[in-house]
Amino acid sequence: MPSPLLADAFGHHVWASLRVLDACAGLDDAQLATNVPGTYGSVIDTLRHLVGADAFYLDILLDRGETFDEAGADIPTLRAVMESHDPIWRHLVAGDLDASADVVEHEDSGYDTHAPLGIRLAQALHHGTDHRSQVCTALTTLGIEPPLIDVWDFGKLDRRVLTEPAGAAQPSS
Repeated sequence: MPSPLLADAFGHHVWASLRVLDACAGLDDAQLATNVPGTYGSVIDTLRHLVGADAFYLDILLDRGETFDEAGADIPTLRAVMESHDPIWRHLVAGDLDASADVVEHEDSGYDTHAPLGIRLAQALHHGTDHRSQVCTALTTLGIEPPLIDVWDFGKLDRRVLTEPAGAAQPSS
């Protein structure tokens, strides 16, 4: 049975977020409070926003009505929440998806926001990538080597991405 088209995209999304959280787990309070101009906010605020928004996207997509209170969450809590999203994303993208299906967000303001499923999935991936990049920028300004979180690195984990001398035999599928 073939893998769902979006499995790698969301697998990478969760994996990269966990790697960034792990890279920040050893930071002290001053480092977590680092704010780099042009980014969302402090490292800890950006991490909270990253995980909180991911929970929000899942709540909207699954019409769960659950919320995650990101305010004050520490790194272990953020990591546990993000890790719990992995099977949920996997299940979601394994389903019969219609990119044009209208997904409605019922806002507290009394308005409803309509957007196609494809746009909402793309936003979840984009949002994660943007804020992970911002945290990695902050780590660099602190003199800390950010984790390797590229999609290529993700693909190399189980040897689906290989770099070999030209002309080497390619793995069969």
